[in-house]
Amino acid sequence: MMRAMIRAYSISAADIVAEKERVKGDLSKFEFGAVIKLDQLELREVGRSDVHLRILAASGEHNVDHAVLADTDTIAAARGGKIYPGNSAVGEILAVGGEVKRFKPGDIVLTHCNGQPDSYGYPMRIWAYDQPESIGWYSEEAVVGDWQLVHAPLDCGLSLWEMAALPLRAPTAFHMWRRALGIFRLKVAETKLRRLNVLSFGGGVGECFLMLAKAEGHHAYFCSGTPERRAALERQGIHGIDQRLFNRFASRDDVRAFQAEVRKLTDSVSMHIVCDMLRGPVFQAGIAALARCGVNVSSGWQLDKKLSYDSAGLSVRQITLDHMHYETIDGCNAATTLYGSIFKPTVHSEIYRFEDLPRCFDELKRNLQTGIPIVQVARELPAAVRSLIPT
Repeated sequence: MMRAMIRAYSISAADIVAEKERVKGDLSKFEFGAVIKLDQLELREVGRSDVHLRILAASGEHNVDHAVLADTDTIAAARGGKIYPGNSAVGEILAVGGEVKRFKPGDIVLTHCNGQPDSYGYPMRIWAYDQPESIGWYSEEAVVGDWQLVHAPLDCGLSLWEMAALPLRAPTAFHMWRRALGIFRLKVAETKLRRLNVLSFGGGVGECFLMLAKAEGHHAYFCSGTPERRAALERQGIHGIDQRLFNRFASRDDVRAFQAEVRKLTDSVSMHIVCDMLRGPVFQAGIAALARCGVNVSSGWQLDKKLSYDSAGLSVRQITLDHMHYETIDGCNAATTLYGSIFKPTVHSEIYRFEDLPRCFDELKRNLQTGIPIVQVARELPAAVRSLIPT
């Protein structure tokens, strides 16, 4: 039987090396289109528990920036020289294997990126990144196991683009919030302190994290250099802090100024929980902003993978640093039930065409976007989602 040939974006280790040689190691001159390229891909056959998808829309993720630039790891080389990225998408089911019961052709579904669950359900590998043999969803079509899909809540009140922004971000935030709150409650009982101060820096996961905190009655603060994103969260009752006023924490004086602003905003209490998805210079600012017994939680390393801190100082202050990766499959399903009621993401003003995906990632890297970037993959959208396209 002839297998389908489709267009899919790939990242080649050889192209990364060539582009780095061209710019002489200056990543500010790096051309994303020289590395992330449209390729031809033969889909594997649909197995008995598989689903054949047409990808409708996908969101831009920072892990792809890392894969293209090979700045914090060399994942394309580690995966044999080439990867097919994309681990967050909305799709339409075209066909299902004989043992698939939960889905049928025509269903609209979300993907999740839990590539290889451990014995507790948490991912040891991420789909379309470090999971061997995984093919991502920056492609026209895909074949995946039915366990990798969640029904899209088409009646949740979100647009198609807003739903496309959430399959990776909402489960990450959902798990981070439960962990951070649980750790804090081991130290400080709810009867001792009911309402907490919660801070997050930039990004879509951080936004979702604060939406959960706000929904549970806590004070929420969003530190971002993008005015459109701060304004969107302020409309949801989340206080915005302009990160640019503190020179993005380039010096100790900038961190001290931020610490003073946090104390001013919180009546000298500071933050009980900090979500830091960026690391780098933001890490020190987040630690400085924490109150006694505070929790700093992260699943990110956008700016840096290695950090140093004063362990004795954190011990005296009873500070906890927590690291997580991604949710369980059950957690992904649970997070999806909160679309529209709690999760209301900020989407970038331009919806990118499939052919413009390299530019999407270049602009993501340069912080030019006003919200989460979305790529429309399918030229023609099915009737089931046409009413969910903003006019």
